[in-house]
Amino acid sequence: MSPAQNALDEAAARVLAFLQQAGAPKVHELPVAQARAVFEAMAPQLDMPPEPMAEIADRTIPAPGGERAIRLYRPRAGMAGAPVILFFHGGGWVIGSIATHDRVCRRLAAAAGAIVVSVDYRLAPEHPFPAAVEDVLAAFAWAGKEAAELGGDPRALFVAGDSAGGNLAAVAALAARDGGDLPSPAGQLLFYPAVDLAGDYESRRRFAEGYFLEQQTMKWFVDKYIPDPAAREDWRASPLRAGDHRGLAPAFVLTAGFDPLWSEGQAYAKTLEAAGVPVTVSDWPGLIHGFLNMGGLVPAAAEALDAAGAWVRQQLSAKD
Repeated sequence: MSPAQNALDEAAARVLAFLQQAGAPKVHELPVAQARAVFEAMAPQLDMPPEPMAEIADRTIPAPGGERAIRLYRPRAGMAGAPVILFFHGGGWVIGSIATHDRVCRRLAAAAGAIVVSVDYRLAPEHPFPAAVEDVLAAFAWAGKEAAELGGDPRALFVAGDSAGGNLAAVAALAARDGGDLPSPAGQLLFYPAVDLAGDYESRRRFAEGYFLEQQTMKWFVDKYIPDPAAREDWRASPLRAGDHRGLAPAFVLTAGFDPLWSEGQAYAKTLEAAGVPVTVSDWPGLIHGFLNMGGLVPAAAEALDAAGAWVRQQLSAKD
């Protein structure tokens, strides 16, 4: 698919100018440890103010590679029977953490009136594919069993994530459809997801440089996550390449017009629609990849998360 000819949003332009003036290094030019440190340091400089929560709790849960950290967000007290959103952070499967996406999770919890559970999955290259998938599915199974204990409704469990986290959320939804000990999600929220690691798309070429996520950075991420190019065809790496998308949970797919991943996000939405899956597309034509983490300079970040929260509420009211 081809992105439309849109004007770059003024707020997005301010972010790009800020990063240039600050001398922000390109992720793909850094050693992994330094790339992680830069992302951790940059996140609070760009992000929106923290939404107040009634409770934030750090816990650990069992996973194939050992205990993994999670962070629970409860926007208000007395939330018996609330929806639960399992959130997987972005960062190319290599960088990012619960901390880098803290404010995104806060805003999403408040907007949806939901308990958000942010998951710290294993990162590449120390833990390449499919380690992250294994951790995500373990967290999903755990959430299905523990949702009621958390004060949530196990029938109102959503999976969500941005970028690489959107990839993992889409994979979780596919895995749940195919059975096992996974719960059936009420919906999937995919924020500018990477859904085809083996494909070539016009938006990747058009926005290869200069718009935050660059083509070389994406290659750096994928090479570290899945060194074997043949393995990138696996649906657990590229959910767009799954053989069958029928019967999946309703989807909220958010895309940004100046994002190298725009084309595949739009393609995934159309693939789901063609398979009979209810899909809501939230396209932000003038914005760049990662803008949800830039709410300090990009007002649309809060608007977009509020729209995602409203969609969660709509899914639940439609079931009543």
